[in-house]
Amino acid sequence: MAETNPHIMLFAGPFQLRGTSSYTLRLMEHLPDQNFDVAVVSSDTDMIRSLARADVQVREFRRLRTPLWGRAVRYLMLKEIEVAPPDLLHVQSRTVWQDGRWLARRLQRPYVITVHDHLHKHETFRIDPRWCRKVIAVSESVKANLLDRTSLRSEQVIVIHTGVNIPQEEAVVPARGADHVPVVGTAGPLEAVKGFPFFLGAAHQVLAAGRDVEFLIAGAGPEEFNLRRLARELEIAEKVTFVPNLAELTESVEAMDIFCLPSLQQGLGTIMLEPMAMGKPVIATHVGGVESVVDDGVTGLMVPPSNSEALAGRILELIDDPARARALGSAARARVREEFNAEKMIRQTVKLYRDLLGVDEPLPELAASAVS
Repeated sequence: MAETNPHIMLFAGPFQLRGTSSYTLRLMEHLPDQNFDVAVVSSDTDMIRSLARADVQVREFRRLRTPLWGRAVRYLMLKEIEVAPPDLLHVQSRTVWQDGRWLARRLQRPYVITVHDHLHKHETFRIDPRWCRKVIAVSESVKANLLDRTSLRSEQVIVIHTGVNIPQEEAVVPARGADHVPVVGTAGPLEAVKGFPFFLGAAHQVLAAGRDVEFLIAGAGPEEFNLRRLARELEIAEKVTFVPNLAELTESVEAMDIFCLPSLQQGLGTIMLEPMAMGKPVIATHVGGVESVVDDGVTGLMVPPSNSEALAGRILELIDDPARARALGSAARARVREEFNAEKMIRQTVKLYRDLLGVDEPLPELAASAVS
């Protein structure tokens, strides 16, 4: 057995209400229990400091990704980290890939990188063959895209699905009564690729059909102003609540009866895993790796992307048939508990770390929050 725990550094982007941040939070939560010393490096950690464990070191380097100050901050970061460099660097997403790769080279430390979504049309992605040990894809769809668009070989890419904690059965919010006004929600970074204008278009159609429904959008981002303006233009602003600046989704999801994922592009759909784990029925666009999670008509409903009419129709179906909505939510919870739980993600990730570092130890038990 090793005299000291291996040191893992999670190199992350700014923390926001998005799937990549949820991924890092789960690693932060559970890796210390697997006999790793864990540090997190990010350009903005405001949203996670209250969530971080006392035994996880959180290091912030603001302006790391700004054109003017980025180079100077890079070298400041290097000087601080090289005093006690990690044994393995885990770059958390392509957003910070170049800075993470640069740091690994300078520290002369191996690294892995997790890819959460498909490459953009003209995007290039080349690993460092000397220091990059493995690329983690969050779905088979993401892996296929990488193999198609890059020179990576199949054995260089491993699929590890993102996982979430599964709440206890008694923590799942029960179905509301007949007099309850349904709440239809969505969440994520407010960016164009997430398709929120089509969610608002669907909301407009549902309300135009004479239904009394409330709509909720959790998240913040560059499209927030445009989305608020669109809600006003559609004359539905009084029925749409925006909830920005959240680090975790739980409180907003508890208020929802139906969760929608209107994305135009998606590697897996991590943001919808928590609603599914809580037994919420999900309506998602048929893009990327979403079908890895949602089996249309069984664990959720699928609609074409960029189609407000189809999304509105599915929302109305579930509002009009509460029994079906409950059945879809129950099947969704079972699906996530079986395939997309935090325990499975952590065990697969820990095995990869230990294989790369040559550590051979029995796996400790995970915390109850991951496996309940």
